[in-house]
Amino acid sequence: MTSHVARRLPVHRGPAAWSLILPDPGAPVVPDADQGGDFAIIGAGFAGLSAARHLHRLNPQARILVLEAGRIAEGASGRNSGFMIDLPHDLASDDYAGGNLDADRELIALNRSAIAFAQEAAAEYDIRPDYLDPAGKVNGAASEKADRLNASYAAYLTRIGEPSERLDAQAMRELTGSAHYLSGLYTRGTLMLQPAGYIRGLAAGLRRTGVQVFEHSPVTRLERQGDGWTLTLPRARVRAGRVILANNGHLESFGFARNRLMHVFLFASMSAELGPAEQKALGGAPRWGVTPSDPMGTTLRRIDTPQGGNRIITRTCAAFEPGMETGEAALRRATRIQKRKFAEWFPQLRGVAQQYSWAGHLCLSRNDVSVMRELEPGLYAACVCNGLGTTRSTLTGIAAAELASGRDSAITRHFLAEDPPARLPPPPLSTIGATAVLRWREYRARDE
Repeated sequence: MTSHVARRLPVHRGPAAWSLILPDPGAPVVPDADQGGDFAIIGAGFAGLSAARHLHRLNPQARILVLEAGRIAEGASGRNSGFMIDLPHDLASDDYAGGNLDADRELIALNRSAIAFAQEAAAEYDIRPDYLDPAGKVNGAASEKADRLNASYAAYLTRIGEPSERLDAQAMRELTGSAHYLSGLYTRGTLMLQPAGYIRGLAAGLRRTGVQVFEHSPVTRLERQGDGWTLTLPRARVRAGRVILANNGHLESFGFARNRLMHVFLFASMSAELGPAEQKALGGAPRWGVTPSDPMGTTLRRIDTPQGGNRIITRTCAAFEPGMETGEAALRRATRIQKRKFAEWFPQLRGVAQQYSWAGHLCLSRNDVSVMRELEPGLYAACVCNGLGTTRSTLTGIAAAELASGRDSAITRHFLAEDPPARLPPPPLSTIGATAVLRWREYRARDE
């Protein structure tokens, strides 16, 4: 009998603001007795719910159970910035360009299939269209150096046949209301999500199709028994023939890919709702998303009433945390920096408070690969988002569903062809090195 015990369960810092600004979701659905099914999925984020939807499409008569440790959309899936990006977005590079033309063309096609999957799910499950806005995004540049990074990225996009549009300082101000930017680079393919709204809608739609989605159901043990798996929950057990781990970095909690995954927390703040006078003072468009031309700069979004209120989201600062848990001190530090940057970017909104601040867990590998494969007989992984959780996790979820169903596609072939995650230097060298790199890159991009 094979057994895997969870060494850690998810710990979150700060509120899940994207979910809090939506209507109350009602009481959680918690299993009150032992359950059985054909498939069980651990994790109800982008990977887990995408896997559940695709499993249901491939196996319409199968009984599918999804087990979420907390509340739907209050984990990492509701703590991101909501950019579902189609183009190369290599966070380890200076300008996001991947560098391998053929590989990036393949990746763009896969990313666009993930976006299409999300849009089809939204139509099928009547998810509010405002939660999936095909608005595109802008890489913002606040300096000549950053403007050159945008030019470099634009040249690379041209080489792979992808259009982009340079925005000058005036166009950036007309879009964002901020005079901080020297220029911007607009690309049209990004889907701007209200991530909690989309994930909630996906879970609700799956439940209507007969998929069981449980909350407050952390899996603490996996045991291989006979031709299936038994999953231990706090107050019940689940028996399933095949299991998909869709818990991103917490794959390592069950003993897989040890010392191969980099656990990084990104921090964000969301402003209080802007009143009519503040909206007038700000100007600009009611919705937009700006990623920094330097990947370690500041990401900004503006949303409006249909997405949860007229608010601005500021994301910056990162912390390497091999224990998969960040502290209150790190959150306080990031919040101070975000307040300062908000004031610099939007001096006309002086006095507007940051209502919510939080940390979000992402998982990367040194060689930018995911873990999508069969780990043991009947046990599959859809993990390691490499900082692109909305898109990459959707893809790994689809691929794991196909693999568990005995199917093959361009998506499964892509992930199965990847190398395993590269080993990390031993601790504490890995922590010291990663922290030094993050701090240096954060300092270098402090004005972006």
